[in-house]
Amino acid sequence: MKYKITERGAEFTLSDGFDLKNTFECGQCFRWSENEDGSYSGIVRGKKARVYKDSDNVIIEGSDEKDFENIWRKYFDTDCDYHAIREEIKQLCPQVSCAVESTDGIRILSQEPWEALCSFIISQNNNIPRIRGIVKRLCENFGENIGGEYSFPSAEALSDLQPEDLSVLRAGFRARYIIDAAKKVSSGEVNLVKMYEAPIGECRKELMTITGVGVKVAECTLLYGLHRMEAFPIDVWMKKALAADFSGVTPEVLGKTAGIAQQYIFHYMRNSNST
Repeated sequence: MKYKITERGAEFTLSDGFDLKNTFECGQCFRWSENEDGSYSGIVRGKKARVYKDSDNVIIEGSDEKDFENIWRKYFDTDCDYHAIREEIKQLCPQVSCAVESTDGIRILSQEPWEALCSFIISQNNNIPRIRGIVKRLCENFGENIGGEYSFPSAEALSDLQPEDLSVLRAGFRARYIIDAAKKVSSGEVNLVKMYEAPIGECRKELMTITGVGVKVAECTLLYGLHRMEAFPIDVWMKKALAADFSGVTPEVLGKTAGIAQQYIFHYMRNSNST
């Protein structure tokens, strides 16, 4: 992948595709919003951004080389060959081919681990509009002001609070889980940094010591926050998929590509049920 810095910002083209809508609205993140012109605005690691496409070129408006190298290159997974991964998935599990072929341009974002953990705690028994609302209120009330927008509050910023301090979020039972997660992450009892490399089984167990974090939230944190591509979140859509069209498909079969295959299956099933 090559990029250049122009008067518009950082510009790059990915030969294996990048669909903004499919990536930002596939359920892996909650802080990107579509604008009327089809561009998307969001905040990543304290940086505001507007991202849009001009033909095959992806433009991160206003980004300089430092921000691209330090944030966006990793965040958008630009150095990963998704075409090769798609072919590998089809070879490993031909049964998934229909999902792979019907789902183009999704990339797994490399989100900040704490933000991913907290966001997916909020996602439990919730729908996407409400998740977005709770996350927005969390940032507005406890994050830092960045030119009228707000950063995601750190675990340290939340660790001295009590669940009732989060009443403004209208998050219900999840407030207690957020505070417990903040305390354990900020103290180092749950070490997110080491989870980039530690055996994934150990990571799952450690994440699940947080009150309210079960298998699904742990898997989402590993895949979307720590870029552990072997993680395989299973929600209602995936349960339906694995019981019907994709019976017999397992993360063991898919190996190191399981997380990407999961996203293809999820997208395929969600769109099949909306038509």
